[in-house]
Amino acid sequence: MIKVFIADDHAMMRAGVKRILAAETGMQVVAEAVDGADVLRQLPDTDCDVLLLDMTMPGVNGTELIQKVKLLKGSLPVMVLSMHNVGRIAAASLRAGACAYLTKDSDPELLVEVIRKVAAGGRYVDPAVASKIVLEGQHGAEPHETLSPREREVFFMIVEGMPTGQIAEALHLSAKTVSTHKKNIMEKMNAESTAELVRYAMQRQLVR
Repeated sequence: MIKVFIADDHAMMRAGVKRILAAETGMQVVAEAVDGADVLRQLPDTDCDVLLLDMTMPGVNGTELIQKVKLLKGSLPVMVLSMHNVGRIAAASLRAGACAYLTKDSDPELLVEVIRKVAAGGRYVDPAVASKIVLEGQHGAEPHETLSPREREVFFMIVEGMPTGQIAEALHLSAKTVSTHKKNIMEKMNAESTAELVRYAMQRQLVR
């Protein structure tokens, strides 16, 4: 029996994965977490074979969370399930200790196949993402260059010190949409805080 721990702050995503795994022989979801702190709180007492992890959850997330998980249970396979097929994000997660990177638009059959593979000690990276890791490495793309045009607008406003409400008003967006953009920016740029974004921008002289 492969025991899976699902960590994702979206209830619908967790429910969807649970339905997929419930239909498989020899698989069982034994725990769920809604944020990084929840993962770290439950993990020591949870008997699981694979941790299925979203990179952008509230609180501790991304590579920092993967590193903390590996400190707690170094042999536990960490499989990232992300909405972004960005090579830099995947590369950072693998360096932090993840053994697999799969995008959330992958087929259910592939999800099951990769869970079985990592539970048996294997590794996997989505081929499209693997290609981007190689290309981004060859061309030396900067993290902010992977942002969409709208994300770039939000990024520059954030590092200029504008609060969410002001950004929303300036771009004629809802505060919730701006927050979503910020979450995506943090993941794509492998940043854990607004301060890291500001430091990044200042080091590259992207802001005054």
